[in-house]
Amino acid sequence: MKENKENLLSEEQEEELLRALAAQAPAEEYTATAGEPLPKGSLSAPREDIVNALKTVSDPEIPINIYDMGFVYDIRQQEDGDVEIDMTLTAPTCPVAGILPQQAADAVAALCGVGRVTVKVVWEPAWTPDKMSEDAKAVLELF
Repeated sequence: MKENKENLLSEEQEEELLRALAAQAPAEEYTATAGEPLPKGSLSAPREDIVNALKTVSDPEIPINIYDMGFVYDIRQQEDGDVEIDMTLTAPTCPVAGILPQQAADAVAALCGVGRVTVKVVWEPAWTPDKMSEDAKAVLELF
């Protein structure tokens, strides 16, 4: 069967279309929480452990973890062991919007040296494929 190459979008056109769709969809605020406050004087988990915990969470449709997908924008560790994470998704209409943030919060809260974990879904800046790690880009090329 012959493909009609005129109907294929360039990468730039695809990104523009995704941004336009995201702008039209209501960007719901979503926050997931997990964990309990640490006892005073507890040692905080190393940042590397938090990153590794986030790497255990993957979108069920894409075999790449949320960290390598570039969904995690910021990790802030507080002196009391609490952790705040800003993350995004590919679009506000993402079907796993209510699942991945909670899985991320639960994964980080399970670490020793972590108190309360708050994962906030943010939409600015919008996610684009250039936020992915080189490993993630290589995996996607296999599909």
